[in-house]
Amino acid sequence: MRHTVVFFFWGLLLLGTSALPAQDRRFKLPNELWEVSGLAIVSADSLWWHNDGGDQARLLLTNGSGRLLHSVVLPGARNIDWEDLTIDPSGRLYVGDFGDNAYRRPELLVYRYDPASGVLDSIRFRYPDGKRYNVEGFFWHRDSLHLFTKGDLPKDFVTHHFALPAAVGSHQAQWRDSLVLPRRVVTAAAIQAEDGRVVLLSYYYRRLLGFIPRSMASVFVLEDYPDGHYLRGRLRHQRISCVIATQYESIDFMGTQYVLAASEKTVFIRPRAKRVRLKD
Repeated sequence: MRHTVVFFFWGLLLLGTSALPAQDRRFKLPNELWEVSGLAIVSADSLWWHNDGGDQARLLLTNGSGRLLHSVVLPGARNIDWEDLTIDPSGRLYVGDFGDNAYRRPELLVYRYDPASGVLDSIRFRYPDGKRYNVEGFFWHRDSLHLFTKGDLPKDFVTHHFALPAAVGSHQAQWRDSLVLPRRVVTAAAIQAEDGRVVLLSYYYRRLLGFIPRSMASVFVLEDYPDGHYLRGRLRHQRISCVIATQYESIDFMGTQYVLAASEKTVFIRPRAKRVRLKD
């Protein structure tokens, strides 16, 4: 049975990593992804997801229309506060268990899982100044993991960029840069492998008249940056939601012109994904 699963995953990876836009611009996600928090796209019809803390330590695979294909529990892992998901050119998935809303977690780590072999490893890390940060977005690039802090509503809109080796073991994250975003906190991040563009998914939440919930979600695009210093790049802003109180928590590129962003379940809305064309 295990060999059958291995061949199944290898077949998915061989479909290709050059993802094209999904057939549907918007689609609902399965109920199992009620608090979707991470996305990594293998191909147009192979999308890996995970939930935030509170779920099992599992990854879920859907097609490009949101139909659930497979679910795999990572043996020995725990979902304390999984916040983002990324993938390297070898097809290994990295799960960021580094959410720290209360700023008191004693251990921060990233799980590295190989769907082809079933091997699970872990990367532990700490911050260089002894401080604590709440991170919700990261991506793999050039043998390193690049983390972006969230900030704190309603006052702190600074995101810090930290980098650490994508290698098994214990590491100290290196601070690279920081950037103040206009009234937005970062909830996910991704990079386009071909042209190097970086996107930061972000949102702002408030209550109108003290009780009507409203949220605004945006994508920030960074390009033309000095090598490895993404937050110093040219910044463009694109709003993707501005009325309905929906919390977007995951994003990844689909080809070069599109990103796919997904939002959590709310009282009235199922978890769903939206394909967004990036403006020139």
